[in-house]
Amino acid sequence: MIRATGLTLRRGAKVLLENTDFVINPGERVGMVGKNGAGKSTLFSLLQGRLDADAGTVFIPAGWRIASVEQEISDNSAPAREFVMDGDTHLRALQAERASTPDSNGHRIAELESALVEADAWSAPSRAEQLLAGLGFAPGQWLSPVNSFSGGWQMRLALARALMAPSELLLLDEPTNHLDLDAMLWLERWLGSYEGTVLLISHDTEFLDAVARTILHFDHGKLMRYRGGYEDFLTQRAERMRLTHLAWDRQTRETARLQSFIDRFKAKATKAKQAQSRVKALARMEVLAPLQAESGIDIRIPTPTSMPDPLLVLDKVSTGYTDDQGNARVVLRDVQLMVRGGGRIGVLGVNGAGKSTLIKTLAEELPVLAGERRASKGLEIGYFAQHQLDMLDLESTPLQHLSRLAPQAREQELRNYLGGFGFSGDTVNNKVAPMSGGEKARLALSLIVWQKPNLLLLDEPSNHLDVDTREALATALAEFAGSVLLVSHDRHLLRTTVDSFWIVADGQVHEFDGDLEDYRDWLAARSASARAEARNDARNDAQGGSAGAQGLDRKAQRRQDAEERQRLAALRKPLDSRLKKAEADMEQASRRLKELDALIADPDFYSEARREERISLLGEHGELSKRHGQLEEQWLELQEELESLAGS
Repeated sequence: MIRATGLTLRRGAKVLLENTDFVINPGERVGMVGKNGAGKSTLFSLLQGRLDADAGTVFIPAGWRIASVEQEISDNSAPAREFVMDGDTHLRALQAERASTPDSNGHRIAELESALVEADAWSAPSRAEQLLAGLGFAPGQWLSPVNSFSGGWQMRLALARALMAPSELLLLDEPTNHLDLDAMLWLERWLGSYEGTVLLISHDTEFLDAVARTILHFDHGKLMRYRGGYEDFLTQRAERMRLTHLAWDRQTRETARLQSFIDRFKAKATKAKQAQSRVKALARMEVLAPLQAESGIDIRIPTPTSMPDPLLVLDKVSTGYTDDQGNARVVLRDVQLMVRGGGRIGVLGVNGAGKSTLIKTLAEELPVLAGERRASKGLEIGYFAQHQLDMLDLESTPLQHLSRLAPQAREQELRNYLGGFGFSGDTVNNKVAPMSGGEKARLALSLIVWQKPNLLLLDEPSNHLDVDTREALATALAEFAGSVLLVSHDRHLLRTTVDSFWIVADGQVHEFDGDLEDYRDWLAARSASARAEARNDARNDAQGGSAGAQGLDRKAQRRQDAEERQRLAALRKPLDSRLKKAEADMEQASRRLKELDALIADPDFYSEARREERISLLGEHGELSKRHGQLEEQWLELQEELESLAGS
């Protein structure tokens, strides 16, 4: 196990951890949470031996191999698959020695061949390809040089390389930052089957909740341990804070405000799946109120001056880019969509499908190549782009930025407004240049919503935000009276803020009748179809290549076919058994979830008299939802294995 005793860590004059103890048991999956700058990445550096503790000791078993993601990739022309395989340094060392050992040294060659078999050398290319496929790389990209990929895709390669390395301890620092939703779901499944110990830093709360079974929280120089996933941590910590009466008055006011909003939303919510999903996500806010009060970040988006309906229409629009030679490259075709007043839409699709292209077209950042974009009179757009942070003046302060937008406003009014976004006291006069990515994102968002837009177009607004700020943003967007179009891989943000979805795929944009669970099923079905098509193509190629082959021993062929059928039947039997058990467990979990959903939908459930019961049942609902999701993932994996056997 990993054991720390009397550990003290400092960064300059700042104390990150002081005289703290903690234990991480073998095989645990631990989420590390805390504010930006709390010391999470510094602790990772300590565990990797890159720095020393200021005081105390940390024990890691001597035989443990540690794998982590490289944060920077030097210019590398190696093929992507080879780069990933390089993560298994032991295998590469064996291969290098085998290549340099002369044939005359038969004894050493035998030892090396045995070691290579033990290191799974012959399956290494296939394992690397599975990692690449899971993280979104098409087969045609597997042999492309590393330096031909963009920075985000290079980070995916670095993640695949870390997963390739045999290890007993896996350190992952924000592994989902460059992943889309399908790659994130694949990574959740992969980590679920990893046998070693996982330490995970992530601001994506749903990813943390799906992977972590223990939470270590950086809390005022100590590491506090919480049992369960991220939702359990929130509930336990909120209750602990209530018991200690920390900022009780402010917490009570915040709880009342959020409860009032939840009640209003429940009163007008439809019975659509996504609306009901949002009701449950918003109900969780009552538990979170004291945590938001402690964070000091209280984002409020101003109410729009007017709300036309519809706000914006795309009528048979084609959109894309124009290259340097003036040639149009169409990304989306024949888009027929309407943004209604008060509409709250999440935009789904894999990386590269055209989500950002759609948002830029709506924001008039890209021209319409065909069709018509019709904007209502009175439309006011607030657009947060993926690269919004690059538009800030690094030599100016938050107060100077806002003063340029509102030269007539009083300074105290501007200070009060910026305070809601976490810029209080003298921080409003600090230059932007040394700020963290999260601070810059908060500032950029504050400047956008100051203008009182009635349509917010948000392209990955939470990428640089810590957990506290993400929660504050989710609350602010949930209460926003205008329309929202949101592109995000943060599932909690999507669940809390949107009522319906659009899906971008195959050059088209369509309304999606379902919630995020339905989208996960859609992705799985789409992936299975693509794999089946690839298998058929490979089989047809193989049959075509062997059409001229003659003279096979038919008796031997029949014997081989029979043996293969027996082998497949033996492989199918345990899979069929596990599949039936998963289906039975899913049915049982679904029945209980329906019972809990009925209780949660009852307005009386949110009365103060039922607070203790509510906390207990919401906790059970969260655990059961996680369990149901895990069973679904298991069922999908078993189905894929059976399909693979059928197609082999």
